[in-house]
Amino acid sequence: MKRFILFIFSGLIMAGGLTAQTIRFSDVDRGNVDDVNFDIIGKVNNRILVYRNLRSNHSISIYDNGMKTIKKVDLDFIPSRTHNIDFVAYPDFFYMIYQYQKNNIIHCLAVKMNENVERMTEPVEIDTTRIPVMTDNKIYSLLNSEDRQRIMLFKIQTRYQRFDMVTFLFDKDFKLLDKSRNVADYNERRESYDNFSLANDGTLVFTHERKSAFRDNSSGLALMIKAPGKDQFTDQPINLEERYVDNVKIKIDNLNKRYIINTFYYKKNRGSIEGLFVCIWDKENAGPVASQFTEFDDVLRDEAKRSGQLRFAFDNFFIRQIIVKKDGGFILTAEDYTSETRGGTNWNRYDYLYSPYYPSSGYYYYNPYSGYYRPLGSFSNQSTRYYYENILVLSVSRSGKVEWNKIIQKDQFDDITDSFLSFSTMTMEGEIHFLFNNDRRNQIITDQSITPNGTLKRNPTLKSQEKGYEFMPGLSKQVGANQLIIPCSYRGSLCFAKIDF
Repeated sequence: MKRFILFIFSGLIMAGGLTAQTIRFSDVDRGNVDDVNFDIIGKVNNRILVYRNLRSNHSISIYDNGMKTIKKVDLDFIPSRTHNIDFVAYPDFFYMIYQYQKNNIIHCLAVKMNENVERMTEPVEIDTTRIPVMTDNKIYSLLNSEDRQRIMLFKIQTRYQRFDMVTFLFDKDFKLLDKSRNVADYNERRESYDNFSLANDGTLVFTHERKSAFRDNSSGLALMIKAPGKDQFTDQPINLEERYVDNVKIKIDNLNKRYIINTFYYKKNRGSIEGLFVCIWDKENAGPVASQFTEFDDVLRDEAKRSGQLRFAFDNFFIRQIIVKKDGGFILTAEDYTSETRGGTNWNRYDYLYSPYYPSSGYYYYNPYSGYYRPLGSFSNQSTRYYYENILVLSVSRSGKVEWNKIIQKDQFDDITDSFLSFSTMTMEGEIHFLFNNDRRNQIITDQSITPNGTLKRNPTLKSQEKGYEFMPGLSKQVGANQLIIPCSYRGSLCFAKIDF
């Protein structure tokens, strides 16, 4: 089944004239959407590729620009006990990196494929790891640089109070450029490593947080840097001026050769969020060029809160995205998120931050953000309701000062799954578009955009004229200057929509 719909918004005159969008739906997959893992690989030689996994079956569907299925290729060479697959796509080919278990050995392999999902090389084994019986079998994490000229695979073992990290750095042709191993003392109850990112020159950067107890806010923060060809990491302390932080995020500014660190901060441990801390680290000078604490005022708090006192307004906000500007400044987005389990304990920010994301097994650490491998139904709980509410948007200068702020109002909730909630962004013609469901019953996607000077614009909504389609904008992927692929559920089954703006 294939659908094509043209939306023409007559009567809406904008700077460019009459606005029109087209939306094309793919065929619908068999099976329930909650059972399928998928990855929107991207556009390769003008063909759109989507990976799917249903139990032990792995396949890639090839679509043309009209989302008509050209063919579906079963990846029958993949072993049955394959636990994770990542992709790095280029204009005319892509790499598939997968790890599978045989006995007590995890094997990690890479294969190069073209737009027809034909193997351009045979699978090449990159590394193997022996694991204990009860250890998680997702061992390797994948990173790629912004220009995709560098690819890194790494694994981290946390055992016997030691942090043991092995890295493999490759070029675009998947030739090994550097291999290193670094070991450090580690207390899993009071330390955490996160935000692993790869610069265009192959430098690995990530954050190291320290806290007084497992669910406390962090009182210590450091930037970890591993340059190609260097055996050891450099540990660069960040001055928090006796404040506390959590939800630390890092973004590499490759153009200006900077590392941007953002986090919400507190004046006291386990207190309420006071504002935003920004630290901008200059690579060439090997030091911070900006360090700024910005307190949120009552006007912003009043606009952001849904209920309760002003001082609690940002306590459920989490940083979602950092978009770098050419001048060295950036746009930061954060979202109000909570969940409610009927018959269970109340929502707790500290449990959310520290329980799901940091390993308790004390053996191997797996970075859950390394790819798009998405088991949509893995965390479903029939007694859980998810709330995704307002979006905070901040424009920050290259010196770390907040230039303007905006609150995008939204009110989303759902039971069992949060796949249809949250939002995605699309950068188009100098504006950042925010796409989200605010009316699932009528299958409407809200589109609001922000201009470079902070003006908020309400654009025409996207609405399916055919019943049965439900959009998942939070899981979408931009594949062209004006093109977006959005996963959809059609009467419980998975399909995809391509929107041309």
